[in-house]
Amino acid sequence: MIMIKWNKLLWAGVFLAIAVGIAIRQGGSLGHGALQGDGATGVEIAEGSGEWAMFRGGQGLEGVAAGGLGDDFELLWKFQTGGAVVSSPVISGGKVFTGNDDGFVYAIDIGSGEQAWKYEIGRSVEGAACVIGGKVYVGSLDSFLYCLNESSGEFLWKYETDGKIAGGVNWFLGAGGQVRVLVGSYDSILHCVDGVGGKLLWKYESDNYINGTVAVADGMAVFGGCDAFVHVVSVADGKAVKKIDGGSYIAASAAVADGKVYVGNYDNVFICADIASGEIVWRYESEYESAAFFSSSAVGKDVVIVGGRDKKLHCIDKQSGKEKWTFQTQGDVDSSPVICGDKVVVGSEDGRLYVVGLGDGKEVWSYEMGEAVTSSPAVIGGASGMIVVGCDDGFVYAFRSKQ
Repeated sequence: MIMIKWNKLLWAGVFLAIAVGIAIRQGGSLGHGALQGDGATGVEIAEGSGEWAMFRGGQGLEGVAAGGLGDDFELLWKFQTGGAVVSSPVISGGKVFTGNDDGFVYAIDIGSGEQAWKYEIGRSVEGAACVIGGKVYVGSLDSFLYCLNESSGEFLWKYETDGKIAGGVNWFLGAGGQVRVLVGSYDSILHCVDGVGGKLLWKYESDNYINGTVAVADGMAVFGGCDAFVHVVSVADGKAVKKIDGGSYIAASAAVADGKVYVGNYDNVFICADIASGEIVWRYESEYESAAFFSSSAVGKDVVIVGGRDKKLHCIDKQSGKEKWTFQTQGDVDSSPVICGDKVVVGSEDGRLYVVGLGDGKEVWSYEMGEAVTSSPAVIGGASGMIVVGCDDGFVYAFRSKQ
């Protein structure tokens, strides 16, 4: 394992920013892990906090990091695991959390790159963890949802589904202010589980596998299924609100922003749909056959960015659905891009991590890892901005903006 120490003063600034962000969300208290929310309506975990505590950075899965990034980056450290790192890392409380094909969940000190703890599940962990309220929630291909202590990795409970869990975990606050967690499974069911004890609260059954992570916004859980529908479900009781025809199998996680859902399907088509009406607003189609969208989109102010199996990163006008630019890689782009300021960060199966300009799609920087990068990056913007991503070579990589 190669480790490059980060200057202590820089880290002091990062952790001060994290503490201030947490304090703002809590109304002045500096305690880590406190929650806000009105029960049925989702609130962002990461907004303004300097953290990236779940897949895509927040409950709507919008894939946008606060602040900005520089034009050049340096490797801080790389942490070796025992298998391919397909799972997308998350960042919370000074640690990086990631699952692995070796059957372990790892917690890595974000400053040193040293292992804080690891927990053995025994089966591959492909989905991203979710860290909230001092707990780490993560699913596994063994069909179980696990709850671990954030600080120590101690096992707290597990909940069994009837199929493998390939996607990440989301959350919301119930009517009593308690954390509820949501996870989809290959048993075709969306499960809502009590975050404290792991008790099933409700379940919603679709007609085929649920591969991705469910989005949460405005009191609704939104996900695409392998039954070719986008499902909209009330988080209060698990009742169906809307079903939107997605045209084909949906393996990617949907993003929700401003009352609209954005997701690609298996037939090379990416859609924007209005949730209230259930109508398709626009369709964007890749020009290549067999170029399905497995990547989840990043939804910016004016554009939507998504990777495709046509080996391209696509920038789509948010209003019209028209192409603004594409960025060509040499491999499929299943990694989900992140927008941070005027940059986009994404991995490719060509073995590289890329940073490209949001405005023109030109390469700003890249780093060659040598093996496929299907993991999606966790990004913290700002003066000491950093990027953390997994790779099929078995390493977790951490980079920071050069000063």
